[in-house]
Amino acid sequence: MIKKLAGCIREYKKASLLTPLFMVLEVTMEVIIPILMAKLIDMGIDQGDMGYIAKMGIILVVSCVMSLSFGALSGKFAAIASAGFAKNLRHDMYYNVQNFSFSNIDKFSSASIVTRLTTDVTNVQNSYQMIIRIAVRAPMILIFSLAMAFTISAKLAFIFLITIPILGSGLFFIIHKVYPIFEKIFRTYDKLNNVVQENLHGIRVVKSFVREDVEEKKFTDISNEIYSDFTRAEKTIAFNGPLMQFSIYLCMILISWFGARLIVGGELTTGELMSLITYAMQILMGLMMLSIVFVMIIISEASAKRIVEILDEQSDLTNGANPIKEIKDGSIKFEDVNFSYAKRKDKLCLSNVNIDIKSGETVGVIGGTGSSKSSFVQLIPRLYDVTEGKVTVGGVDVRNYDIESLRNEVAMVLQKNVLFSGTIKENLRWGNENATDEELIHVCKLAQAHDFVTTFPEGYDTHIEQGGTNVSGGQKQRLCIARALLKKPKILILDDSTSAVDTKTDALIRKAFAEEIPNTTKIIIAQRISSIEHADKIIVLDNGKIDAVGTHEELLKSNAIYQEVYTSQTKGGEDHE
Repeated sequence: MIKKLAGCIREYKKASLLTPLFMVLEVTMEVIIPILMAKLIDMGIDQGDMGYIAKMGIILVVSCVMSLSFGALSGKFAAIASAGFAKNLRHDMYYNVQNFSFSNIDKFSSASIVTRLTTDVTNVQNSYQMIIRIAVRAPMILIFSLAMAFTISAKLAFIFLITIPILGSGLFFIIHKVYPIFEKIFRTYDKLNNVVQENLHGIRVVKSFVREDVEEKKFTDISNEIYSDFTRAEKTIAFNGPLMQFSIYLCMILISWFGARLIVGGELTTGELMSLITYAMQILMGLMMLSIVFVMIIISEASAKRIVEILDEQSDLTNGANPIKEIKDGSIKFEDVNFSYAKRKDKLCLSNVNIDIKSGETVGVIGGTGSSKSSFVQLIPRLYDVTEGKVTVGGVDVRNYDIESLRNEVAMVLQKNVLFSGTIKENLRWGNENATDEELIHVCKLAQAHDFVTTFPEGYDTHIEQGGTNVSGGQKQRLCIARALLKKPKILILDDSTSAVDTKTDALIRKAFAEEIPNTTKIIIAQRISSIEHADKIIVLDNGKIDAVGTHEELLKSNAIYQEVYTSQTKGGEDHE
């Protein structure tokens, strides 16, 4: 885990090394200052030597300024190093997520990924800053101050050693109790983010069903769970403060008591006692800082593990040794295909699928809810890999293609249409970033989107809100179809992508496909038979199996499922009339 995280430091190694260097220099000056103070008291003030007082005063001021400067530089480089480290962590995590297959994404919820990119990275960033700064300062000041204390008075310096077992036992108790709680807290954060995302995404549904109270209760319950766990953890961590205070005051009392006796006996000077008290404060403050670092590491360890889970996750879809980058045509063939999301033969979504689709054909896919229509088409651009059998495109197994090359030739308009915040032009150019305005207009005309786009005051420069909330469902679908057409693919897949448009517009889109892209293989998943009745062939899926394949007329004569759907739709239309 440490090696994986360390790899994200990269260009911030220099800042990470300069931070402890300047911290060591600051600690050195802080340890020297009490010795100078002792000399000032013993040889200047006690002796009434104003010249010596002035000289030592100047040295003290210079030492303090140097200590301040070293501390400021250490803080500056620590901020640069930790912020840069966090930036690289977020970059590497996000970059790896972009390489995930659908099955990898299914493993992590979107809410969990957001938590890891934000809260968890912040925790690790704070911990890293403490490690390169405070975790260096604390032991250094402990060692230097203890060494100086022993040079002044070995008898009194042994008092400091009393606190070590006390603090060590206390810290072990805190770590043992708190770590499991923080692990649970970050898992609960995932649930909280998931509730918030669901609520914001479905706010219209929540309001239309007047379910605000239910959503508020869900949020409150999870929020209270986090509050309860955090309170429990903080109560345990709170023992650290009294423990440190007890150790500090115990040392101060013992040093004052025994130090006074040594001064009376002539074994110790007033200045040396003052130095020892200062070193006592430094040692105990160092111990306190060390305990804070331990607590921060406890908190961030759980976060670090969650971050590394994302960084270590490897896509289960990878290119072969010599991937093919050229797709000959849009022909598709399924050969004895079985598919399971769980990679288990006893939980198949698709079973014994065999179908041959010629390049340029228009193929309709119909079936009831849960018949695995979407799973069927997602195997073509290799969004998932088959469990058994093979899928070929252009006569080549899709697993032998370069993934990027394959997906560039397969345009999908998914069931859940997604538009991103930005202008209509920017959204369309996802299909081809170098497309001209004329090409944008042309594909929008094919998708029957041009007419409504021109009604907007800013036309193609109209800004689309996040999620496309300022356009209707049908408008969103047509823009997504235009975006897919802009790729000029060999295969076009529409996954129930015209469900929100009227039948006239649907017919115009199909007509444009037939006239403008006759050589493109078109696979259309639809609920309406009118959307696919003119297809070259229609596949009827039932419970993950191909129930029948044929033209509209053939299926009307021979297939019970198709007959039932057709009758229900036409009868519904007659009743409506």
